[in-house]
Amino acid sequence: MKIIKPSYEIIDQIDGQAILKKLELIGRVSHKSEGKITETSAAPFVKKLIQLGDESVLEHVSITVRFICDRGISHELVRHRLAAITQESTRCCNYSQGKFGDEITVIRPDFLKEGSFKYVIWRYACMYAEQAYFHLLENGATPEEARAVLPNSLKTEVIMTCNLREWRHILSLRTNKRAHPQMRELMIPLLHELQNRVPVVFDDIVERINHE
Repeated sequence: MKIIKPSYEIIDQIDGQAILKKLELIGRVSHKSEGKITETSAAPFVKKLIQLGDESVLEHVSITVRFICDRGISHELVRHRLAAITQESTRCCNYSQGKFGDEITVIRPDFLKEGSFKYVIWRYACMYAEQAYFHLLENGATPEEARAVLPNSLKTEVIMTCNLREWRHILSLRTNKRAHPQMRELMIPLLHELQNRVPVVFDDIVERINHE
């Protein structure tokens, strides 16, 4: 059994300034104010749209992110309906095969201190689940049948494509102090990276979590 930490990867090549200019061009169509576009007008224009709550323009730009997380967190991710989602399938994947290292991979819960009694209990529970999974396969079960004993900590990959408006919604919810700690472990770094790569669009969310 392999134990890993969760992670994410932004798949797209992102040009933040180009995104802002695109959003400004689209946003000015409604009032036909394209003549006010300058080299420096995009950022304040997009910031004003967000402050006014006029976020529909943000739907014209999408970003794709690959998450490596446990099944519990993936169940929360796939609840976001305004997203294109592709997920690693436990029906199709046979973790006894060589390409998976003949073992299952689980995500270490960040709230369990390694070496603590609670961590030891969690680790042994995952090991017993792995053994049961392989015994089922050895006795003729299909992967979709054997998966019934796999733990919630099982590693999975989820690829999500959302427009900027939906990413704002997701990140606002999933970085909140009431969100699951493993969700925040993924989403807070993602929020900061998106803020760095796409100026203005996520600033207010970062400011909010900094003051929680």
